[in-house]
Amino acid sequence: MKIARDGLPTITFLALCSCAFAFISWIPCVIMLALLCVVIWFFRDPERKTDYRDGYFYAPADGKIVEISDCEHKFTGAAIKVGIFMNLFSVHVNRAPCTGRVDFLEYIPGKKIAAFSPKASEINERHYVGLSTQWGAVMMLQIAGLVARRIVCRLKRGDVLEAGERYGMIKLGSRVDLYMPSDTVIRVKIGEKVKAGISVIGVIKC
Repeated sequence: MKIARDGLPTITFLALCSCAFAFISWIPCVIMLALLCVVIWFFRDPERKTDYRDGYFYAPADGKIVEISDCEHKFTGAAIKVGIFMNLFSVHVNRAPCTGRVDFLEYIPGKKIAAFSPKASEINERHYVGLSTQWGAVMMLQIAGLVARRIVCRLKRGDVLEAGERYGMIKLGSRVDLYMPSDTVIRVKIGEKVKAGISVIGVIKC
């Protein structure tokens, strides 16, 4: 099983602690090993192949659809927003919904209310990633949740992403919103579970 590189420091620390406790007492050693297993499972990063097709937008995160609404942003203009809530049991690695060039990046510090709330998109700590694509502007919004401790985004302006390519993660439960062109036909509904790089969120009208 592949592990997200963002979890390697924590995993290494817990592994060393487990080894140290093995020479002291078996009880704390067992506790540390159990915690190590939980952390390894949390940072799992399964291999996935995106069945890419032109005009298709794929889920940027694993989780449950909690919002579908019209919105507007300075980068995208009028758009359709689909919010995906990632709970503690979700794979937390984020993937590009389509092929495009990174032309907009913005980090905004904020609060940490429950990520499934619609207000989380406006007041929580969040990170915008805007892509220029042949179908128009597309944007992913990583949102820290109630217990999320860190948003990870490894991109810089000018980077080119392929559909399904990993670009970051959010540690612990959180949310990712996807902004698509306003003429996109949505293929999901509220409450539906989706997988990053696999599930089709919307299709651009031809």
